[in-house]
Amino acid sequence: MRNSKINLIVSVLVPFGSLFAQVEPNAGNWQTWILSSGNQMRLAAPPSDAAATAAEAQSLKQIMASGDDGDRAQVAYWDAGSPAYRWMQIASQQLISHNVAAGLYTRGMALVAVAVYDATVAAWDSKYAWNRPRPSQADPTITPLVAVPQSPSYPSEYAATAGAAAAVLSYLFPDAATTFSSMANDASQSRLYAGTEYPSDSAAGLGLGQAVGAAVVTYAQGDNSDAVFTGSYPLTPGKWGNANPVTPLAGTWRPWVLSSGSQLRLPAPPTADSPDFAAQVAQVKNEVQTNTTQHSAWFWQPSFVTPWLDTAHQEIFNFRLDTNPPRAARVYALATIAQHDATIACWDTKFAYLELRPSLFDSTVTTLFANPGHPGFPSGHACASMASSTVLGYLFPSDAQADTAQATDAGMSTFYAGIHTQFDVQQGFQLGQAVGALVVNHASQDGSQGSASSGINGAGLK
Repeated sequence: MRNSKINLIVSVLVPFGSLFAQVEPNAGNWQTWILSSGNQMRLAAPPSDAAATAAEAQSLKQIMASGDDGDRAQVAYWDAGSPAYRWMQIASQQLISHNVAAGLYTRGMALVAVAVYDATVAAWDSKYAWNRPRPSQADPTITPLVAVPQSPSYPSEYAATAGAAAAVLSYLFPDAATTFSSMANDASQSRLYAGTEYPSDSAAGLGLGQAVGAAVVTYAQGDNSDAVFTGSYPLTPGKWGNANPVTPLAGTWRPWVLSSGSQLRLPAPPTADSPDFAAQVAQVKNEVQTNTTQHSAWFWQPSFVTPWLDTAHQEIFNFRLDTNPPRAARVYALATIAQHDATIACWDTKFAYLELRPSLFDSTVTTLFANPGHPGFPSGHACASMASSTVLGYLFPSDAQADTAQATDAGMSTFYAGIHTQFDVQQGFQLGQAVGALVVNHASQDGSQGSASSGINGAGLK
């Protein structure tokens, strides 16, 4: 007994860096989006004396022993990827099921991703401030059910992510707030059943995440997305009109990297009475449909968000960032911010010029599906997709060419569908790339470049 107590004390006091390779020990210094810095919400020190640690270890063993098949299923579910992985899926599923408009969809995804990112940075600040060893390192008789993360135990990164994401989702969908809170508790508790952290780690992480999520909600409440449109867009010769325009004020919403939605406003397109516009519409009308073009049109028709989220997921797994929570959270934040700001900029240009859709100019133009309830110029799919491509291509340069090809397909799908001219698409690409470049500029100065990620395959990543 005496020797076991001595071993326990030694394991607690051994400098954490000597125990195993560290994941992003400097991530707590990365630039945040809503918090003033990663240490703004630094947590108080965790229990550290031998007696308290032994008591928590015993409590953890009891929790693990009480786990049933349902608990182990929860462990597997939440451990499937980085802490952000399931929450980004959940956010997307919720936004799709509520059939929100494109601008609100990109807004929701960016808010969740920013909350997760800032909570992760804040968690990393506290982790490496206190360097608490994982339970199985303090007590070798604890056998975790999953791989032990290569970072300090306190606070729980999964709990911090859960608290932040659930807070934002509860703001976006208040009727389901109880469900999101329950899911956050499940995610937090899953790490106890897994044996990878102490109860105090989980509780501290959840509280930290909730605090960060509340800060993001406060930001969201002031982004002007709740402004009420009181104008109208009647049908007039040569101009787009619609009795029920879709988010016509989205161009006035608060962006993340742009100074305003109008910062990159495109020059006016050819007017409806010009030979140039007539030629563009004729090109749409004369496009010969093939299986390939129809597949492209229908694939991208439901959303330009979900395919790019899937691409972000894939890149994170391909480069093993699922075991690097700060890097994974950063990918999601940068990618969704690029899409949202590109959408804001796109809507600003759309409602500045009110360009007709091809079939509104020439009623003999056949579309594959109904025209969306917003003007034609530029293509929203092209704007958001090229912004995504630019950012993901920067983060994962070995796949930049594939990302550009995917963005090109997304933009051209709207031409194939007959709802945009090629000019709309090409100008959308230009706008999206410009927005993406601003996000990349931010990313290049966010403090992550000097970070170490021992044991992580980060070759070629920015």
